[in-house]
Amino acid sequence: MIPKLMQSIALPAGRVEASRRQFLIGAFAAGTGIAVGFHLLRATPATAGETPSAEGAHSFSPYLTIDGDGKVTVLSSQFEMGQGSYNGIATLVAEELDADWSTIDVRGASGDVKAYGNVAFGGTMQGTGGSTSMVTSWERYRKAGAAARAMLIAAAASEWGVEAAEITVEKGVLSHPSGKSGGFGTFAAKAATLPVPTDVKLKQPGDWKLIGNSELKRFDSARKANGTEQYTIDVKLPGLLTAVMIHPPLFGAKAKSFDTSAARAVKGVVDVVETPRGVAVVGENMWAAIKGREAVTVAWDETAAEKRGTQQIMSAYRDLAKKGPVALAREDGDAEAEFAKAAKVLEANFEFPYLAHAAMEPLNAVARMNEDGTLEIWGGHQFTDVYQKLAGDAAGIAPEKVRLHVMKTGGSFGRRAVFDGDVIVEAVHVAKAIGFRAPVKMQWTREDDMRAGRYRPAYVHSLKAGIDDSGKLVAWNNHIIGQSIVAKTAFEGMVKNGVDPTSVEGASNLPYVIPNQTVGLTSTEVGVPVLWWRSVGSTHTAFAAETFLDEVAEAAGRDPVEFRLSMLEPDSRHATVLKLAAEKAEWEKPLPQGRFRGVALAESFGSVVAQIAEVSTDGNGQIKVERVVAAVDCGLAVNPDQVRAQVEGGIGFGLGAILGEEVTLTDGQVDQGNFDMYTPLRIDAMPKVEVHIVASANPPSGIGEPGVPPIGPAVANAAYKALGKRLRVMPFSKSLNA
Repeated sequence: MIPKLMQSIALPAGRVEASRRQFLIGAFAAGTGIAVGFHLLRATPATAGETPSAEGAHSFSPYLTIDGDGKVTVLSSQFEMGQGSYNGIATLVAEELDADWSTIDVRGASGDVKAYGNVAFGGTMQGTGGSTSMVTSWERYRKAGAAARAMLIAAAASEWGVEAAEITVEKGVLSHPSGKSGGFGTFAAKAATLPVPTDVKLKQPGDWKLIGNSELKRFDSARKANGTEQYTIDVKLPGLLTAVMIHPPLFGAKAKSFDTSAARAVKGVVDVVETPRGVAVVGENMWAAIKGREAVTVAWDETAAEKRGTQQIMSAYRDLAKKGPVALAREDGDAEAEFAKAAKVLEANFEFPYLAHAAMEPLNAVARMNEDGTLEIWGGHQFTDVYQKLAGDAAGIAPEKVRLHVMKTGGSFGRRAVFDGDVIVEAVHVAKAIGFRAPVKMQWTREDDMRAGRYRPAYVHSLKAGIDDSGKLVAWNNHIIGQSIVAKTAFEGMVKNGVDPTSVEGASNLPYVIPNQTVGLTSTEVGVPVLWWRSVGSTHTAFAAETFLDEVAEAAGRDPVEFRLSMLEPDSRHATVLKLAAEKAEWEKPLPQGRFRGVALAESFGSVVAQIAEVSTDGNGQIKVERVVAAVDCGLAVNPDQVRAQVEGGIGFGLGAILGEEVTLTDGQVDQGNFDMYTPLRIDAMPKVEVHIVASANPPSGIGEPGVPPIGPAVANAAYKALGKRLRVMPFSKSLNA
């Protein structure tokens, strides 16, 4: 998989370490897999000019415009869902442009795959995920800023009759020693008509003022704080109708018949229509649509539905764990032979439940057909041109007639990157069913998202390790059982020799030198729809590997940090990060009574993160995470404060998953509906977090997800010291409350 994958991806020069590339295997929809699968969905790309620009703005390239007032609008190929991609891309442009940071704005762009295709995905599609926003933006957005700067200088030089080399630029103002000066807006119109230079010189790191600046504040913080930021849920259009869905109670069921008479009598209900995914109630407002939905009676055909509950599914997984894997993701040496002669052999099973994404803004989309035959879609377009194609298919029009408004979104964590267009296609189907006579906002409720959504797959890991008389780990076996995220989708080309890389990432590429190791996979057939979830495979592989590694260290009589370092190359990124975390956490210094430490190390999406967690116990079998010290190597930190924020957020996100989150099923139906039963981390449980960033001159790698994988095992390893109990079943509440 790896050699073929690398051949399909053009990365910035200098990224030579194989470990820095491994993130692409599981990067949400990894390069070769997308190239193989996406041809099934490819839209005919619209022209660059179809990406709308601000009124009065002058286009300098597909990446930025400048208007007469000097406002710089960056057109982002990457989708903003709170992770700060807009801010990072704006920093790249503003740095090379020498713009005034206060004049910067960013909008989502679409319609030009050549310009906006994700480099980390092979450039064949526009998509956001796998923590690749800075990877794909690093060169082209800096070049766009530098090119626009050169064009502005050329325009000013022409108007002033001076040499371009004599002009300086600072904070959006061009100046000449003669005293002449003018803002970007003064020259924008003329500059935009000049040829775009293809060979521009980029600044050297020593000249950077914005890149790497910890004091630079996010350009969008104020409007998010004061409530003026606009999301899809805020979209208002003349005559807008609101639709809500009635999805099947069981996955795989279909509507057989439905009675709408009572619903149509509800004030404000406009229509009740069938869609490929259920029944939709259309109202003048959300309240009318919901009250109408309550009055609809639907009979379901459950012939092909998944009817098993969680206990049945996990029991089947446990049985499969006792057997050999169906496919091998890694096989080094002869693990079985080493197990036979090992001084000690350890075995353990780990269980992970289904997890919901639970983003704060539930799914939504708005569809409007215009008189000229163009279809406009407002939504969280995480797979931009895929949705353009799917929306066109649903409407029965050519993809190039679909215009996407890429909205900022209140969270995703992978949820808005779906293969079938999901809520976007639902909005189009409903609008079409009512004859496109009005724009339609499809709005899911929290319960819709929780019970008819997509989930992080449930998994079982069966691990085995052998150590010799000297305490060296000589054999390792990890058998992973769970659903494939990409099987039977347009992305199934990612599966090679029976191995879905998103199931084994973080397990098949352990950084430790273990001479004999096997990683196997058994992919299961379950009717529960699954999807990537923040940090994808590493959500479970890092936990299983890093907690089991602590068990092995204990059996070998060795310190957990020293044991890990003994299996890492001394000058590797992994060893550097682990030593930094241990130093900052004062690993060798005794803790106060009642405090306990645990460590974990994980690489995901090209970045390496080590975390040391401190926990306390109340004496009644419960733990509290008090402090987390994290060290991260994510290449060059474009916005250091944003890097810290993402690691902090990842820790909170991962903590919620291990402490209490789970989606369970009873007879095929999801039990949880809202945050009363599905419990992300509450603010009073958030620990103190310290983030230390390794200085690096390498190009940026991922940061949106890598903070998640290490927190679970770090806490579990600390909890063992506190409680004397190994926590191998997620969430911890199952064991701690037992």
